[in-house]
Amino acid sequence: MLLPDLFYRYGPYGPFVPRNVLAGDFRAILGPLMATTGNDKAAEDTGALIACLDARGDVAGRRIGAVGFCMGGGMALGAAAAFPDRFAAVASFHGGNLATDAPTSPHRGAPCIEAEVYVAAAEDDRSYPTEMAATLEAALSDAGVTFRAETYPAEHGWMIPDFPVYDRVAAERGWSELIALYGRILHRPNDQPRVGGR
Repeated sequence: MLLPDLFYRYGPYGPFVPRNVLAGDFRAILGPLMATTGNDKAAEDTGALIACLDARGDVAGRRIGAVGFCMGGGMALGAAAAFPDRFAAVASFHGGNLATDAPTSPHRGAPCIEAEVYVAAAEDDRSYPTEMAATLEAALSDAGVTFRAETYPAEHGWMIPDFPVYDRVAAERGWSELIALYGRILHRPNDQPRVGGR
């Protein structure tokens, strides 16, 4: 597993306690960090991340998976579009702004995606309303992407254990879906999930 630092361009920051940050004006605290990245920058960074995986002797195969939470959901989809020959399985959990008018909107990359995609939305999520979900799903469908989209009876951020809205039951379901996706698409001959390979 490789976990990138999305905010390295900002310089030193944190650590943050999510419960405390979300109790106040979280945009004032996290906004400056978020402004240093985006779907396009994350896609650019993915080349270096793939090179890191390729240099490791304990990573087999070329095909990999990605998962993103909140803004990371769009970044995971963007990475899959930027490197379609490498990504085989991608998941977005409570991703936001997945289909907007922005030129870097994740739905615009759908024609390039070869990965199987799982999109798990939150109920009544202002960052991913039902009309936006419909736009993303139409783009994926029109592009012939194999995908599944579901709406969980949970709030935006439900997958993150130290978030105030964490929902254990919904999170367990989400992790089960991710493990099943990876286990089916990214597997060893003995069916043990791994980071890369097909």
